[in-house]
Amino acid sequence: MRHATVVVIGAGQAGLSAAHHLTRRGFASALEATTGRTLVVLDAATAPGGAWQHRWRSLTMSTVNGIFALPGAEPPVVDTDEPSREAVPRYFAEYEASEHLPILRPVRVTRVDDAGEELVVTTDAGVWRTDAVINATGTWTNPLLPAYPGAETFAGRQLHTRDYVSADEFAGLRVAVVGGGISAVQQLEEISRVAETFWYTRREPTFIEGEFQPETTGRAVIDRVIADVEAGRPSQSVVSYTGLAWTPYAIAARERGALVRRPMFTRIERDGVREADGSFTPVDAILWATGFRPALSHLDGLGLRNDLGGIEMRGTRVAADPRIHLIGFGPSQSTVGANRAGRAAVVEIVKMLDARAVTAPSAL
Repeated sequence: MRHATVVVIGAGQAGLSAAHHLTRRGFASALEATTGRTLVVLDAATAPGGAWQHRWRSLTMSTVNGIFALPGAEPPVVDTDEPSREAVPRYFAEYEASEHLPILRPVRVTRVDDAGEELVVTTDAGVWRTDAVINATGTWTNPLLPAYPGAETFAGRQLHTRDYVSADEFAGLRVAVVGGGISAVQQLEEISRVAETFWYTRREPTFIEGEFQPETTGRAVIDRVIADVEAGRPSQSVVSYTGLAWTPYAIAARERGALVRRPMFTRIERDGVREADGSFTPVDAILWATGFRPALSHLDGLGLRNDLGGIEMRGTRVAADPRIHLIGFGPSQSTVGANRAGRAAVVEIVKMLDARAVTAPSAL
């Protein structure tokens, strides 16, 4: 059993931000130091890049908008046509090296337990004792795949957004795309170039007109998300707060006639789907672009969830346990938000540790 003052779980945008601010506050590597305040980052991936390394091939840097700069570093100059799954992991790897961050990978955290004054972090590569946990596990490993009547009888292919590679694999097919988020529209537009597509959502999608204004619309959205997490309500998808923007790919899908929403089908049958009006539509594949949920199952043993199924928050801190901070969660799901949340979590943890040091009994 090893010890680190702070264990950061996850090395995506939020986790790297937290590690950066911890090192700036004087935390040393728990892989080297045995005294003083230390940190370690545990990452389940085999390589740097967080969830970016798993994105589909056609998602290029032109869609990232240059807002993924990590704290203390300039964003790299990249080719807008380069796949983000290549450009961003390369940038993250360079950042990890230049910052000399103590990252262990691949290490999967299986559970976190309360051991009195300390927390015990159990992994598939050993156990860590720690004073605080900054959880930055994101959502990619927890895809939402609805259970749907008749799904097991379908003779075609079913896949989730996280399994999507490129439109080429659907050439000439009839494809049902399910979901009303950004990824659903992106993938619908791509697939509709080479296949016949049918777009299904539970609710009528809301497209916003005009430019997104960070200081007005953006602030109002963040306030709504903060209100939800502070009330302990389960977090919702980003698009449920923001609506869909008329991006170039959304416009392209509309102009191609692909952006025609159908109500959700009532069941899946062997060769297709049964429509809400009772008619039958044959399809060869169903793409569930139905989003993700926060990957927090390793924290279940701490009993952080309330009766609503949510986790009540105060900033980045879990209201029920000041030793646990969730970043890249709720209002900090964006890349900019993740950077800020990393810093905010470190500020709160340092305050907690300083307060402990003041009240600790002096050694005799």
